[in-house]
Amino acid sequence: MELAGKTALVTGSSRGIGAAIARTFAANGAVVILQGRDQDALARVHGQILSEGGKASVYVADLTILPDIEAMRSKIADDCDPVDILVANAGGSFARPALIEEIDPLEWNAAITGNLTATFLTVRAFLPHMKKRGSGNIITLSSAAARKPYPVAPVAYAAAKAGVQIFTQDLAAQVGPFGIRANCIAPETILTERNEQRIPPDRLEAMRLQHPIPRLGRPEDVGQAALYLASERSSWVTGIILDVAGGAVLV
Repeated sequence: MELAGKTALVTGSSRGIGAAIARTFAANGAVVILQGRDQDALARVHGQILSEGGKASVYVADLTILPDIEAMRSKIADDCDPVDILVANAGGSFARPALIEEIDPLEWNAAITGNLTATFLTVRAFLPHMKKRGSGNIITLSSAAARKPYPVAPVAYAAAKAGVQIFTQDLAAQVGPFGIRANCIAPETILTERNEQRIPPDRLEAMRLQHPIPRLGRPEDVGQAALYLASERSSWVTGIILDVAGGAVLV
């Protein structure tokens, strides 16, 4: 029960990696605050946590809209204990892979807003209260797409996630004197339900063989990495980019 007595907000926790992090935290004693935009999906994760003996609550908000974030922060402050751990996981790939000159500017803006700006706005909302308390732990989510260039990379998504990485490191440098740590996790392709549905089996097999550890990641792999960064086992770790990639990104 490494997180007993802690309150953790996990954004984008209605499915996939965010849901796995939330379940892992709850199984290790944290009171988890779930956030997303899909009420039904959040309810399923909430039910899973409760059925396993964990504690959780649900908040619906769009993290690209500042008033939504401020309203959520205010309601959380009224309903819950102070947020000790903030996992800024919400994001996604909102632009198709394309040659740079062919990228739709609207898709580019959607990728930056949905990943980098959403992370910034979320941290901005909760950081002042962590500073006042003199403690806090912030974990952001990047991607292996931001760790190594590929000719067919989803460039807008990769650029947004690279921005999340340097944002996290700048954040760590600023907030360390306030007793706050900030670290970033960069997963490679993770076998979420959505990825299993959309990626053909032969492509999944080819991707598996590209990893020195020859398998694709599971959401629980990222959950365990987040647990390490959220726990006291990493009490002198801040400003790192933790690759959860089976060795596929060697940097």
